[in-house]
Amino acid sequence: MTEENQAWLASQFEENRSHLRTVAYRMLGSLGEADDAVQEAWLRLSRSDASAIENLGGWLTTVVAHVCLDMLRSRTSRREEALETDTPAPGAISNKRAARDPEQETILADSVGLALLVVLDRLEPAERLAFVLHDMFAVSFDEIASIVGRSTDATRQLASRARRRVQGAPAISRSELHEQRAVVDAFLAALRNGDFDRLVVALDPDAVVRLDEKAARPGGPREIRGAENWAKGAIEFSRQIGVGSAVRPMLVNGAVGLVWAPRGRLLRVLRFSFAGGKIATIDVIAEPTTLQEVDLAVLEGVSEISG
Repeated sequence: MTEENQAWLASQFEENRSHLRTVAYRMLGSLGEADDAVQEAWLRLSRSDASAIENLGGWLTTVVAHVCLDMLRSRTSRREEALETDTPAPGAISNKRAARDPEQETILADSVGLALLVVLDRLEPAERLAFVLHDMFAVSFDEIASIVGRSTDATRQLASRARRRVQGAPAISRSELHEQRAVVDAFLAALRNGDFDRLVVALDPDAVVRLDEKAARPGGPREIRGAENWAKGAIEFSRQIGVGSAVRPMLVNGAVGLVWAPRGRLLRVLRFSFAGGKIATIDVIAEPTTLQEVDLAVLEGVSEISG
């Protein structure tokens, strides 16, 4: 390839880079891995006969999708091995280089929706790819089928299963869902603002908070009784970790709960029970194996699913 042709090809690639990075990030949920996937697409393009490519943007999207699928499958394998050896964290098993630019990744995660990233991370690689490409980028099922190696109908089913898992199925009525959401929103606002009185108001006076071994402080209690007894420590902890936008409402086992997921990496779940319009119990879950077992879905009415 001549220098002139190489320069032209590089300029065409740069025009597509932003789109490719967005596609890769939504499939991988990691800025570092997304950049690696985009770089691999450039390497493959530079080794190809560009004159034979009719639709460069579509060709590059397909290549990035193939690369992301391989990375997702590799990640799934590593995660299973890590869980078997009791190493931590569903989210922490992702590419460690993802934190190379935490601020930029936080912006990207917010643009996609932290709750959505959490659920996407629970999908099988082919399901995630089918859902992201079709529902977010309007890629046809015929094109996706050629990437995942399935029939068009089977690929359509992959996206459908993923969609059902993303959207979830509340275990309560719509009116109960709205009531719970209002209570949890008030709880979260008080926690973010460090407002002790409003936090106590959101809790039943005799609220019980249970923490698993990983969530509890070393040597600290695993169960705390009484709204006021827990609220002060909760505000202090939230200040230490900088709750901010990293805590989001989600459906947790069919009811409204909260997840703490910095940059979309699930670290903690708060599962609530409610009584008399207040939070009666809180189960704080941080054990990686238990986090994997919790049923999570994007909360209806939250605009987490965007194109």
